[in-house]
Amino acid sequence: MSSIKGNVWKFGDHINTDTMAPGTYFKEPIDVIAQHCLEAVDPQFAVGVQSGDIVVAGRNFGVGSGREQAAMALHHLGVGAIVAVSFSRIFYRNAINFGLPLLIFPQAEEIEPGATLEVEPVEGIITNITSGKTYKVEGIPPYLMEMINIGGLMPWLKRKYAAE
Repeated sequence: MSSIKGNVWKFGDHINTDTMAPGTYFKEPIDVIAQHCLEAVDPQFAVGVQSGDIVVAGRNFGVGSGREQAAMALHHLGVGAIVAVSFSRIFYRNAINFGLPLLIFPQAEEIEPGATLEVEPVEGIITNITSGKTYKVEGIPPYLMEMINIGGLMPWLKRKYAAE
């Protein structure tokens, strides 16, 4: 995956995993949980997000419980990447484990909802196609991007151990 291009869904600071994967639906399959992803913050998100769209957020995205379903729901909906000022540590790891690329993006507040971004995760280049502005951030190491491209940690481990 060399670049990800999609429309922006913008969120603020301290977006909790409870809003990404509401506990009310935990006994349901991931497709049902995903239908309710972020509905408390933006009721249009789960029905409107398109494959490849990019979530842009403020500080501490993914705060709250360590529920894996939060990252799973975003991945299931086809989110292409998440760029935020900062992430909760456990959400960051869960997202990588489920094949979602994340970049720390201190200038996230400059991005408007609905803008079109192109993200080059390994290079750490974020281009706001709408405004024409380009940003440079720390990229994802190629070995980690390989795991993300395969679909996350479990598919990567299956491939690794099948080859041995």
